Amino acid sequence: MATKNPSFNIILGSSSKARKQILAEMGYEFTIMTADIDEKSIRREKPEDLVVTLAEAKADAIVQRLLTDGPLKADASTTLLITADTVVVYRGTIREKPTSEKEAREFVKGYSGSHAAVVGSVVVTNLVTGKRYGGWESAEVYFLEIPDEVIDNLIDDGVTFNVAGGLMLEHPLTLPFVDAVVGSADTVMGLSKALTEKLIKEAL
Repeated sequence: MATKNPSFNIILGSSSKARKQILAEMGYEFTIMTADIDEKSIRREKPEDLVVTLAEAKADAIVQRLLTDGPLKADASTTLLITADTVVVYRGTIREKPTSEKEAREFVKGYSGSHAAVVGSVVVTNLVTGKRYGGWESAEVYFLEIPDEVIDNLIDDGVTFNVAGGLMLEHPLTLPFVDAVVGSADTVMGLSKALTEKLIKEAL
């Protein structure tokens, strides 16, 4: 299949399976690098500020690693670094990845028969020019009642610990209990296609 980026390279600065899947669905070829930053050390009051700041911090860490490997040559083909971050906002509280089984259970139980907002950022850094373009998008997810046994199975599966707010929209256990998504599903999954496409164009 022809890819959309024969003239430039992409590095996806994320280990998220959903982000890899979304970027591949968009028709791009890319390599993966992870930032390994201490996300908890970065705090902002507004979820929109937090996700953009975290995506920028991930980009900074990866750029730093690339620089220690030697500068990018001036004639190197354009390389874009894409970083992203997502949080869930439930009743005005920012939720990141749950840190314990108790917290994960509390998170998922709270969504049952209720709703939550998801705020996700995308930051695209042009590694040749050094210029950076970023933004955020939000979506809302409305849930039907989620039975306790389904919550138990989600916790046992361990998937809730790897995603913001313990909420994995596309998981086969979660999906049947999603009543509606207001906004784009890819924003909820961790990478807004429309925003990513827009920022790639700006960065080029």
